[in-house]
Amino acid sequence: MSFFVNCGRFKLMAKIFVTKKIPFWEEIKKPLVDAGYELMVGGDIKQELEKGYDGLLCLLTDKIDGEVLAADKNKRLKIIANYAVGFDNVAVEECKARNIMVTNTPCDEVNESVAEFTWTLMLALSNQLLPAAAFAKNAAYKGWEPDIFLGQLLKGKTLGVIGTGRIGGLVQTRAEAFRMKVLGYSRSSGLKLEDVLGQSDYVSLHVPLTPETTHLMNETTFAQMKQGSYLVNTARGPVVDEVALVYALKTGKIGGAALDVWENEPDPRPELLEMENVILTPHIASATMEARTAMGKTAVTNLVEGLAGRTPPNLVK
Repeated sequence: MSFFVNCGRFKLMAKIFVTKKIPFWEEIKKPLVDAGYELMVGGDIKQELEKGYDGLLCLLTDKIDGEVLAADKNKRLKIIANYAVGFDNVAVEECKARNIMVTNTPCDEVNESVAEFTWTLMLALSNQLLPAAAFAKNAAYKGWEPDIFLGQLLKGKTLGVIGTGRIGGLVQTRAEAFRMKVLGYSRSSGLKLEDVLGQSDYVSLHVPLTPETTHLMNETTFAQMKQGSYLVNTARGPVVDEVALVYALKTGKIGGAALDVWENEPDPRPELLEMENVILTPHIASATMEARTAMGKTAVTNLVEGLAGRTPPNLVK
C-alpha cells in the first residue's frame, strides 16, 4: 500500500530524498518503487528538504545537524535512513525532538567485511606489505636478499581489541587461527585500558564515536602502549588524535599504524603520507559487494517500515 500525506483536501504521494546514488541502486530501490514512493537522488540536502520530503536516505559523510533539519520548515520529514552502522553524523536527539525516526544499517555482512579488513591491515603491517610491493613495482628489486623487508609472525603475539561489540568480537575470534593471545577491552570487561595497551603487540580499535571515545588514543594512551607495537583503526577517525599518533610514530614508541579512517577525512595529517610504516586506506573496510548490498536493502527496509507507520527494524534508540 502506498503511503500518502494529508495536505488539506489533497493527498500527496510520499517523497524520499536520497543524497547520493548508492551501489546496486537500481535493484535496491525496487521496494520503494513498488510502494509508489517518489524518489529524488542527488542534490543539496538543505535545498531539497525545503521542498518537503517524508524520508531521507543519507550517507555517513552527510552531516545531518540542526541547520539541515531546520530546512524541513513544514516538519514533513518522518524518517532518516542512515546508510552506515554508525550514526555520529546525525543529530539524533534533535531528530527525536522533531519526532523524526533515525535508523542505521547494522548487517552481518558489514561486520564480517570490517573484521576481515582489520586482519588485512594487520597482516600488511606485520609483513611490510605496502613498502615491499612498491619496491617491487618500482623495479628496485634486483634479486632475493635475506635482510630486506623483515616482518614478524603474528603467532605468539598479543592482540588488544578495544571495543568488543559485533565487529570487535569477530576480530577476536579470528585471532585463534593465528594462535595469538587476545585481550578484549570494553567498559564491562573488568580490564584497564592502560593494561591492555601495555601488553598488546597489536591494538585494534572498534568503538563508536562518542564524546567519551573522541581522542581515546591520545598522548597519554599512546605512551601506555607497548614499545614497538602497532595500531589499527577501522572505527572512526576522531577516535585517534593524529598529532599524538605522529609523535608516537616519529619517536618510535609504536612501530606502525594502519588507518582506514582519519581524523579529518578526506585529509590526513601530511606527515602520515610520508611514513613507510603507515598504511592509509580510504574508508573501505565495509566496501564489499555483499556488505554494500545488505546496507542498501536494510536502509530501504527501514524506510518502507517507517513510512508505513511501523517501527523500523534498525531504529536508533
